[in-house]
Amino acid sequence: MLGRSPSVDFFPGAWMKRLPMFDLSGKAAIVTGGGSGIGRALAEGLAEAGCGIVICSRNYEQCVKAGGEIAELGVKVLPIRCDVTKSDEVENLVRSAVEEMGGIDILVNNAGTEGREIPMVDMPEEDWDRIMDVNLKGVFLCSRAVAKKMIGRGGGKIINVASIAAFIAIPYVSAYCASKGGVVQLTRSMALELASYNIQVNAICPGYFSTPMSQRMYEPEMWTRIARKNVPMGRLGRPEELKGTAIYLASSATDFMTGSCIVMDGGQLIR
Repeated sequence: MLGRSPSVDFFPGAWMKRLPMFDLSGKAAIVTGGGSGIGRALAEGLAEAGCGIVICSRNYEQCVKAGGEIAELGVKVLPIRCDVTKSDEVENLVRSAVEEMGGIDILVNNAGTEGREIPMVDMPEEDWDRIMDVNLKGVFLCSRAVAKKMIGRGGGKIINVASIAAFIAIPYVSAYCASKGGVVQLTRSMALELASYNIQVNAICPGYFSTPMSQRMYEPEMWTRIARKNVPMGRLGRPEELKGTAIYLASSATDFMTGSCIVMDGGQLIR
């Protein structure tokens, strides 16, 4: 279980009585790539604030398992299999979410892939296309489909998960860096286009976090060395440490905030 506190204060209805602007009760969110890692933590965080969750990824079994655990918080959860690179599956996701939840108030575009480390001159075209499709095209397809529904509802929140790779150059992962830079610019463009519809679009830019995706890239010992060298705080982030940021961006506290990118990197960008 990612970061679930044993304290009852984190269950819907308790701490929101003291901080009502962060109460997401009665709202519904789609979280793409929500079956594990950062997406799983963000889905749980929104649920802790009272939000109903539509959790989706290509791994349906993973969604069902995560959804069952999140439902224990007392919110409605709908697991759906969806490949965010396919427009027909995205449209089905949004249609099903609206039918079951009554509408979508929050979209978290988290689904992503890291790709493999490879020199740009040796990168196969299919590697580039796959990373761009998941990390950038997927954000576009999901945002396009959900924004249309949000316009009809009078507003909403779109939260894109980018990366500090949008701001720094990392060798041998050029496609990943380019895709996340694209997410940041797409966030800003969408924010301008959707502002008049009361839709706020912002991004979270994580640094190095301990997730199943990161574990596929390097062994823990390698990550420890990387963190000590590059992260002033000297460690990897934990997915649950992003919960508060997601709740903040999904809440009424950010009704006058759009086109912003919140960096969570242990101080790496200021080094």
